[in-house]
Amino acid sequence: MNARLLKTSLSVVAAASLLAACSMAPKYERPVAPVAGAFAYPGATSGTAAADLDWQNFFADARLKELIASALRNNRDLRIAVLNIEAARAQYDIRRADRVPNVGLSVAGSRTPGANGSTSSVYTAGLAATAWEIDLFGRIASLSDAALAQYFASEEGRKAAQTSLIASVATTWLSLIADEELLELTRQTLITREDSLRLTKLRFDNGAASELDFRQAQSLYEGARVANAQTQRQRAIDLDTLALLVGEPVAPDFRAGVTSESIALPDLPAATPSDVLVRRPDVRQAEQQLIAANANIGAARAAFFPRISLTAGIGTASTELSGLFKGGSWGFTVAPSLLLPIFDAGRNAAGLRSANVARDIALAQYEKAIQSAFREVSDALAGRALLGEQLQAQRNVVEAESVRMRLSKLRYDNGVSSYLDLLDAQRSLFAAQQALIQTRAAQLQNQVQLYKALGGGWVEPSGR
Repeated sequence: MNARLLKTSLSVVAAASLLAACSMAPKYERPVAPVAGAFAYPGATSGTAAADLDWQNFFADARLKELIASALRNNRDLRIAVLNIEAARAQYDIRRADRVPNVGLSVAGSRTPGANGSTSSVYTAGLAATAWEIDLFGRIASLSDAALAQYFASEEGRKAAQTSLIASVATTWLSLIADEELLELTRQTLITREDSLRLTKLRFDNGAASELDFRQAQSLYEGARVANAQTQRQRAIDLDTLALLVGEPVAPDFRAGVTSESIALPDLPAATPSDVLVRRPDVRQAEQQLIAANANIGAARAAFFPRISLTAGIGTASTELSGLFKGGSWGFTVAPSLLLPIFDAGRNAAGLRSANVARDIALAQYEKAIQSAFREVSDALAGRALLGEQLQAQRNVVEAESVRMRLSKLRYDNGVSSYLDLLDAQRSLFAAQQALIQTRAAQLQNQVQLYKALGGGWVEPSGR
């Protein structure tokens, strides 16, 4: 082949490569969020946005930070998410490699018998690119774009797993703090009621108290035992949950003298839904999956058009092995081919329908992710607005029940009221104190959930 023909062939290949930038995928536009334009309850008026506040700065307790750090190192769900990123990156590298020729070393030899009993030999050696598809209609490019979007989706999935893990560790730790406080309360109550039951039994045996008084005291004592057993069981469950999240046994000093009253978490501002929700990793993951499905439509459309492939080689050939690398034996081959689909029993049409349905499914999943995120933020903001008021009211209830019990005891000691009034006051105070601890824990856990709902727990590295 002469130099002019070589130049012409290379020009055709270069032109085809330039045209390969064409894409038949629909133009992607972010769908309109199917949620209200504002949250019903406002966030804080000032402060750092949750998505810009790293978890080390949100949580102040050193022991909790150690638990979260251990969970980030050891948690199996997060490890799976990281491995999913590696798998998606490998798939993207495979698709990207399809866009360039695969060049290999080709060495061959053949011996063919002649008509008069002679044998002819041909030896070849060189570089060859076999069946490289020139992506004229963007099929391979669309598949590569889809793989890249899936890779980004897996990254966002890992971020979502991290934020969820951090919130779960913190929420479980706060539950354990409340469990410890409830246990301390029930132990003290159990001691008090055991003393009261013993005195009432003594009075009953000596005729100074009725059986009704004795049975009421016994009921309160057994009720305290029930509460103590329930709290111990809940503590064991929460401790096992925390160990599972952290990925290792939890040290006995997980509490380190901390009480729910001493824990303070930053208040968080909340902007409009359009600003908040698109920064959540799970929403961004759903959007990347939608982008991937959109790109797959381009690949399905391109399947209807001709596929142009090119096989080329450059090397040397000789009838003798010793003359393989001598001058004058060098040459090249260029062999383009075109395949135009004519009849495929509806395969390509079905592939396009499947790609369109997959895009519609991804769109519905994206909209669902938006709506779920909006609900989570709304619920957390409602908790922020109302749990503080509930906590203050519960403190007032405890204060009132404390005064009531003191007055009931004073009246009972002076013979003004019955023992039943005193027992009822003790029961009400115990219930109010339990509710106070639970409400305080719920308020702190709600702040953690608001941090997660607003996209906290992951900060994008600078310079990306």
